[in-house]
Amino acid sequence: MPIVKLAATEALARLDTFDAVIDARSPAEFALDRLPGACNWPSLDDEQRALVGTTYKQVSPFEARKRGAVLVARNIAAHVEREAMDKPREWQPLVYCWRGGQRSGALATVLSSIGWRVHLLEGGYQAFRRAVVAALEELPTRFEYRVVCGVTGSGKSRLLQRLAARGAQVLDLEMLANHRGSVLGLVPGSPQPSQKQFETRVWDALRRLEPARPVIVESESKKVGDLRVPEALITRVRASPCIRLELPLEARVELLMQDYDFFMRDTETFCARLDALRVLRGHEVVDAWQAQARAGGTREVVRDLLVSHYDPIYRQSMARNFAGLEAPLATLEWDGSDASLESAARRIAAL
Repeated sequence: MPIVKLAATEALARLDTFDAVIDARSPAEFALDRLPGACNWPSLDDEQRALVGTTYKQVSPFEARKRGAVLVARNIAAHVEREAMDKPREWQPLVYCWRGGQRSGALATVLSSIGWRVHLLEGGYQAFRRAVVAALEELPTRFEYRVVCGVTGSGKSRLLQRLAARGAQVLDLEMLANHRGSVLGLVPGSPQPSQKQFETRVWDALRRLEPARPVIVESESKKVGDLRVPEALITRVRASPCIRLELPLEARVELLMQDYDFFMRDTETFCARLDALRVLRGHEVVDAWQAQARAGGTREVVRDLLVSHYDPIYRQSMARNFAGLEAPLATLEWDGSDASLESAARRIAAL
């Protein structure tokens, strides 16, 4: 059966119609970024790819192609035996590699020869990446946003989760970035995605939304952890109407103690993370926080972080970047309980 070659724009428009999206690149390339939902069938693994590249440079292109052909043939055979023996004749995958060349072409040829209708992404991942970058300049402008604003610990992320559960359109940038937005926001043992993968996640989330319905988003800075929010998106969000969320201080402390319980269990990791604040707060203040935490006063440190550090910075940033906060669509006060949060979600849904 002939291989169907698709340009990037057409392939992305049809992305959800394929039975599988197969990335033929190496595991390291796949880990950096990939098409949404893709699985990795590497034609060459990382070590093999390095070996073939070295042979190409140090011996000859001909010897490299011979060695590569043997490795690719073995790997494709293993992938088919492990992953495709149960696939029906109607199975239709989309296959790609870095530039849509030899690696994906070899895999597509084998799968097509078996009898499956195989689609090949022309230009490979590079063409996909260019399409995503272009889309992120235009796609964010299609939507109307409602921005949930509130000082650190006021429950913005929890509210977004509750709204999503109720069927509202939510764009949760912190979830996509795998970061909670503050210097303490990186979850230990769970790194952020690459910048490219973050942008792919944002594009994938936006393409699934309906322009006729508002999109609820949390007030964010230009960066979530180490990752930059696409410029067109952050510009649009900052010009949008705001919803103020308020929670009493002691309830905010309790919420953060729950959400950052891993720091509460590991005082030394918590103290190490506080080191990042030395430039802003000075050694004397940070040393005092660390000593207090090690003495069992983590709750008091969290309260002081909110009052003396996070709240002033947040209020200054919001006043500077979110003009809609002066006259919000609504001010929602809740007390930290599930019932109160549900009430706030209902009020936003009714706006």
